[in-house]
Amino acid sequence: MFTRALVKRPAKSLIDGITSAPQLGKPDYQQALHQHDAYIEALKQCGLHVTVLEADENFPDSCFVEDAAVITPKGAIVSRPGADSRRREAALMAPELASFFDADQMRHIESPGTLEGGDVMMVGDHYYVGLSDRTNEDGAQQFIQILEGWGLMGSAVPLKEMLHLKTGVNYLENNNMLVCGEFVHMAEFDQYNKIVVPEAEAYAANCVWVNGKVIVPMGYPQTEQAICDLGYELILVDTSEYKKLDGGLSCLSLRF
Repeated sequence: MFTRALVKRPAKSLIDGITSAPQLGKPDYQQALHQHDAYIEALKQCGLHVTVLEADENFPDSCFVEDAAVITPKGAIVSRPGADSRRREAALMAPELASFFDADQMRHIESPGTLEGGDVMMVGDHYYVGLSDRTNEDGAQQFIQILEGWGLMGSAVPLKEMLHLKTGVNYLENNNMLVCGEFVHMAEFDQYNKIVVPEAEAYAANCVWVNGKVIVPMGYPQTEQAICDLGYELILVDTSEYKKLDGGLSCLSLRF
């Protein structure tokens, strides 16, 4: 069970954030704020106490706090983002995490390793780490070594198409896993009950399980029905403005 979440308000500079889909247009800042408000309320509906960090205009992508750190039951690992423009975000997140974790509960990914939290998926005591354009082999191995020092486990998963691991695969607990694209037939996930997200709804593969409820992006009816059929309570949240920056539901919070 999670008890807390940490989020960061989107900055006005959000409109200049990194994107692989410029055809979707620039985010509407006011709409992004409203959507962020609704996202925070969804976390609260799941029983979480939400800490809200102020926006930082120097970092357009900094509302995507998931990439700056990974939080485990044993402690926090401050990442080292693969995108140069985001690297300082992790350093700035460290003192915020120090409010919740003692010094001996915090670790850091060091150069030349890179790791972004969007490439890390927790399944019980095992963590899958995507090898992507943002997370390299060195960063993944550092991360796995930290896990093993805490009595946890990890394994690397090569990516060929997706930006981040959790762009296309997310664990919903109870052995249920949303998958799409390159992950549908990936052997690493054959042990789970795979719920295949239609290609037309690929964005909806990034859902968030929190304390028995599943937060789902609005506007993807097939995926919504598939998750509902599994017996979960759903909370729908519109993230259209964050989609324009390759951002999904999990990207917007650290849950612990």
